Amino acid sequence: MGYIDLRSDTVTLPTQEMRDAMYKAEVGDDVYGEDPTVKRLEEMAANIMGKEDAMFVTSGTQGNQVSVMTHTHHGDEIILEERCHIITYEVGGIGYLSGVQAKTIRGINGIMDPKDILNAIRMEDIHYPKTSLICLENTHNRAGGTVTPLSNMKEVYQIAKEHDIPIHLDGARIFNAATYLNVDVKEIARYADSVMFCLSKGLCAPVGSIVTGSKEFIKKARKYRKMLGGGLRQAGILAAAGIVALEKMKKRLSEDHENARLLAEGLNNIKGIKVDMSTVQTNIVMSDISATGLTGAQLSSKLLDYGIKVNGAGDYNVRFVTHYYIKKDDINKVLHAINTIVKEQ
Repeated sequence: MGYIDLRSDTVTLPTQEMRDAMYKAEVGDDVYGEDPTVKRLEEMAANIMGKEDAMFVTSGTQGNQVSVMTHTHHGDEIILEERCHIITYEVGGIGYLSGVQAKTIRGINGIMDPKDILNAIRMEDIHYPKTSLICLENTHNRAGGTVTPLSNMKEVYQIAKEHDIPIHLDGARIFNAATYLNVDVKEIARYADSVMFCLSKGLCAPVGSIVTGSKEFIKKARKYRKMLGGGLRQAGILAAAGIVALEKMKKRLSEDHENARLLAEGLNNIKGIKVDMSTVQTNIVMSDISATGLTGAQLSSKLLDYGIKVNGAGDYNVRFVTHYYIKKDDINKVLHAINTIVKEQ
């Protein structure tokens, strides 16, 4: 049975155009800098983000970890939002790999107050670690795909420059943020010294992410990528799909946002389910099903019988993520199934 899969936009499959491009890709040894398709992807990505250079990495996590390693030294402290991806889903990598400690700040819908960031910066003192990096996440995964406004990013950037601290942006879904803000993605990337973004989520490429920054930064980052086993050989086969993703898949993300909002509105009409519509800005919907008497895991299990996959745990929150392979008809089927299950409780 084919499933309606709303667990994540990571479940997207490469399009036929991507498969054709991968088959025909011209390749070489990328560790030697000889893969023409990887080089084309990196040049394209750097230009799109308005940065000097770019580097293809195997995943968003690898891209974030390499970026932290490149910006910092062991014993430093970095500032992050308390529920950000780097803290929550990257296996403690910043401590293990970079040897830095985290100063976490509680954000509102994943957005840190610039005043809190300013107050968290360490002054020079023999007792204190050096604040060497500020990490932002836009869109913010655990907050429900919420978008950080450009005004906030600009204020944080100005604070960082005044204290000579670089900013790394986890922009895994930065094109979703740009779509929501209706701006060129460069307008977001300009407020970060390095930017990581994913090719393998809403853009549908099968593998890979990109790190962008200055030429000096990327040169240093390549060594850390190699250290982590990310030096690939004939990677042009993967990069070819990434090129198609950047050429063809960015402009259609508004469809995913529309479907997410349709889903959220429908969920709010089901007795016992609540969705904070103010957080439904991109392609992620966070729902509270506590009043239904079901846990997330229970609802997830019951939905499988309807051919629907969602992420539900032992608590009362369920996350839904729309993507290229979710259509409006699928949304209606999901809402009907959930409504039926809740009524049977």
